Amino acid sequence: MKKNRLGQSALEVTKICLGTMTWGEQNSEAQAHAQIDWALDNQINFIDTAEMYPVPPGRETQGRTENYIGAWNAKHRARRGEFVLASKIAGPGRRDWIRDGDTSVSAKTIPWAIDDSLRRLQTDYLDLYQIHWPERNVPMFGTWQFDVTKEKHTTPILDQITTLAAAIKAGKIRAYGLSNETCYGVCEFVRVAREHGLPEPASIQNGYSLVCRTFDGDLAEASYRHQVPLLAYSPLAMGLLSGKYRNGAESTDARLAKFPNFGERYKRPNVVAAAEAYCAVADKHGLAPTALALAFVVNRFFVASTILGATSIAQLDELAKYFDLTLKPEVRADIETVHTRYTSPAGQ
Repeated sequence: MKKNRLGQSALEVTKICLGTMTWGEQNSEAQAHAQIDWALDNQINFIDTAEMYPVPPGRETQGRTENYIGAWNAKHRARRGEFVLASKIAGPGRRDWIRDGDTSVSAKTIPWAIDDSLRRLQTDYLDLYQIHWPERNVPMFGTWQFDVTKEKHTTPILDQITTLAAAIKAGKIRAYGLSNETCYGVCEFVRVAREHGLPEPASIQNGYSLVCRTFDGDLAEASYRHQVPLLAYSPLAMGLLSGKYRNGAESTDARLAKFPNFGERYKRPNVVAAAEAYCAVADKHGLAPTALALAFVVNRFFVASTILGATSIAQLDELAKYFDLTLKPEVRADIETVHTRYTSPAGQ
């Protein structure tokens, strides 16, 4: 499988990444381990997790996903070098059970969070360590307007980079990345890092799909010019672009139905209408809706890896059929026609 380099780091990741956010909520430990085995057997060398997983987040389940991966690592210590393992430190708000309520991203919390993740993951190092979302006030998770009334004091970016650089020097992480970030954030992290001779961010992990294309603008330029490629999550918009919800159909096992207060950005009227329009494009060209949605994301010039999560091996097998699919020009033209009508209805 094709590999792409992450920024200025030495990390090379496959174009497909195994996501893990359902492990510990919708998936058992045995199922999680089976998915890791499946990924490695299918030449996927990249696994992404986070300290707050599984989702929806909760006090009782926090860290369970990393524990599941750690149990696999304990059984297969000789295989740890076969894959790139990424995790994340949670940002502020909504996670007051983490670190006794200290949800800053600071010189105090970053080493604390890294050590906790290493312990749960039963590994000596993380390949990529990401700031799950910024500590500062930014629009994210479906919002797009900057709200100046929410401004507050936050940890300076220089302090965050300096702390992450110390973790790299100590051998606890190999590189760091951003997530749910803005164009300003990418440019400022790069500027500050260069100004002080510190490591630059290796990647940015943001939501990206046919219904969530805010990255196409200034973020795409920043990504390209500063060599901070995208790790695209939710390429199927939590299943909406797979066609499973067409004509009002619902599945009690699907995430959007199982967790009614989660993934609100994908439940907006224009998102549902856009998803139907994209499914119609797939029908027109004899493609499965999943094939259209996945191939679109995987082949974008700024995407280094596309993160796929699934609750079953059967779902992963189905997705694997489309890993190498390239959309024809006439298909891409129809996609852009729909995009003109429904421009990124899910927001960021």
